[in-house]
Amino acid sequence: CIIHGGVTSMNPFLMKFFPGVYHKEQEAERNQSNQYCKFDSQLLTMFTSSLYLAALVASFFAATVTRVAGRKWSMFAGGVTFLVGAALNGAAKNVLMLILGRVLLGIGVGFANQSVPVYLSEMAPARLRGMLNIGFQLMVTIGILCANLINYGTAKIKGGWGWRVSLALAAVPAGIIAIGALFLPDTPNSLIDRGYTEDAKKMLRRVRGTDDIEEEYSDLVAASEESKLVSHPWRNILQRRYRPQLTFAIAIPFFQQLTGINVIMFYAPVLFKTLGFADDASLMSAVITGLVNVFATFVSIVTVDRLGRRKLFLQGGTQMLACQIVVGSLIGAKFGFTGVADIPKGYAAFVVLFICAYVAGFAWSWGPLGWLVPSEIFPLEIRSAGQSITVSMNMLCTFIIAQAFLPMLCRFKFMLFFFFGAWVVVMTLFVAFFLPETKNVPIEEMVLVWKAHWYWGRFIRDEDVHVGGADVEMRS
Repeated sequence: CIIHGGVTSMNPFLMKFFPGVYHKEQEAERNQSNQYCKFDSQLLTMFTSSLYLAALVASFFAATVTRVAGRKWSMFAGGVTFLVGAALNGAAKNVLMLILGRVLLGIGVGFANQSVPVYLSEMAPARLRGMLNIGFQLMVTIGILCANLINYGTAKIKGGWGWRVSLALAAVPAGIIAIGALFLPDTPNSLIDRGYTEDAKKMLRRVRGTDDIEEEYSDLVAASEESKLVSHPWRNILQRRYRPQLTFAIAIPFFQQLTGINVIMFYAPVLFKTLGFADDASLMSAVITGLVNVFATFVSIVTVDRLGRRKLFLQGGTQMLACQIVVGSLIGAKFGFTGVADIPKGYAAFVVLFICAYVAGFAWSWGPLGWLVPSEIFPLEIRSAGQSITVSMNMLCTFIIAQAFLPMLCRFKFMLFFFFGAWVVVMTLFVAFFLPETKNVPIEEMVLVWKAHWYWGRFIRDEDVHVGGADVEMRS
């Protein structure tokens, strides 16, 4: 995604595939006209956002593959599809090839995002689940940084074909996922669910590093037996007792995309060019935000199992809100509603500073936790369906934001930052009131957390609570 955001700021790429956008940009720079609207093109945004629409649809098919064939084969399918999409994009001759390749990339993303967080949450011991799951997000942030560095380097290639290198190099991580998946063992949860009980025992001993696994194994068996009673997980997930998990499977990805992070990260080069940076400087600024993203994710890895999910959500939301207010005010003070201004380098650097602070707040809160929390809250019987809803909601909201961002920037101007800031207020309050703490809770005992919550407990009856195969009587 970041690769594609970067190539859209490369003039040779725009000239070949989106000449209308290129001429509008050049005219805006020559005449110092409205900087907000120079990238407004539905064809350009369709190219960018087609990935998310494809990922949305693919995640529903990925749920079945993940449940029936296992987590590793879902990851393998995602890697192979992504590999084909990257090759098609790198060799693109027209917009149709670009969009078709982008759709294949989306299918790969749908499968990977459906299976990887679940795989990590099932493999990890409860006390380390947050740290290990956020390793997934760390790899995403490192990928973002690498993508920005690639764009920065390929933009300097003479002859104007550097964008092909950028798009084709997406095949590298795709190949790593596809080949790596072949060597990965499947999770004990998945093995038990598919009838490989002895293999599951061996795998549980291996990943826990001890022979004392009987208690956890019995919890997994009980969860599997209960899950087999559910023949229609997509229908059962609508039951009242799953209302808390379903709510967060929808709300967290919805809110994650409305933080405004995609505005910053996916369109960072475009945004920085709008701020008045030259071509290379805009890509370099995107590299800077990528570095901040990586280092801030390490903060989340270190603190998530100590401080817990709630504290990081609340602190990150407060920090992002403050930064959005400052960035919106700084851009508004210069560009106003006309979109015409010359920004001094020092002033632009000050804007970048607060953008970096915003990125840091996201990278240790809503970025990793937006994938961690949904992956750990579902019981086994509806886990694949729940993760598919999370991925689909994430991709649907990303598609809408990606499709709407450039037209919104053209019409809302600097007020766009305040628009997303208002959503940050809503989501932070939502977490404060409705999200229970899930740190250090075994994944098969998560129902106890919901049962004890002041609001969600009313949806769960005592007879709905099963741990280790025994009913747990709890008072509301």
